[in-house]
Amino acid sequence: MQIQDDDRDVEFLGSLNKKERRVLGVLIEKSLTTPEYYPLTLKALASGCNQKSNREPVTSYDEYELEEVLDGLRQRSLIAAVQTAGGRTERFRHLLREATTWNAAQLAIMAELLLRGRQQLGELRSRASRMTAIDSLDELRDELGRLMADKYVAASGDLARRGVEVNHALYTDGERQRGEMQFSELPDEPAAASATAPRTQSPTPQPQGTGGQELRQEIADLKELVSRLEERIASIESQLGI
Repeated sequence: MQIQDDDRDVEFLGSLNKKERRVLGVLIEKSLTTPEYYPLTLKALASGCNQKSNREPVTSYDEYELEEVLDGLRQRSLIAAVQTAGGRTERFRHLLREATTWNAAQLAIMAELLLRGRQQLGELRSRASRMTAIDSLDELRDELGRLMADKYVAASGDLARRGVEVNHALYTDGERQRGEMQFSELPDEPAAASATAPRTQSPTPQPQGTGGQELRQEIADLKELVSRLEERIASIESQLGI
């Protein structure tokens, strides 16, 4: 199902609650990272929703809860239940490729935002790149720009600015009213709180060497590796019925 009207498209996805967002995020993620185990069984989907890595917040949804969520998403044509050849267990796949114009990079970006929420561009590129290649921050900004134009993503400021954060824009109306989509604008320069306020001497920040940057990158890479191994283990366990 292809929706041509942008406003209708956003409205079509815009009332997703937290459980629905988690389920769709997991289905997108697994379709890109472990396609050999996709579509997902209900057990694998529950494991993916509740895994402790690459999730914020960590949840403990049971299969009965998720069955209700899946029914609602199926009624909205956002997921489909399928039977694989020779398979006896119902499996589930997302229909966002049909419901939107998202390419693989945009699917990965949206999945990451649905699974973890608000984050800075460097974090987002590193995390989304485990699903599909996003080679640079410039490429990420291009894809985010398209998603922002279609109102799927919101940002705390211009994407070219340091420290800018982005988040998906698929919150429910109640969540928006509670402020979850209120992004504060980040100033281009440190703002003076008051022209008459006394100025205090701030310590001069020490430049960080490349060694520290390399260490942080190594730690990030190791975390990603652990995350992928956990995903593989969860998928294999679901296949074996463990």
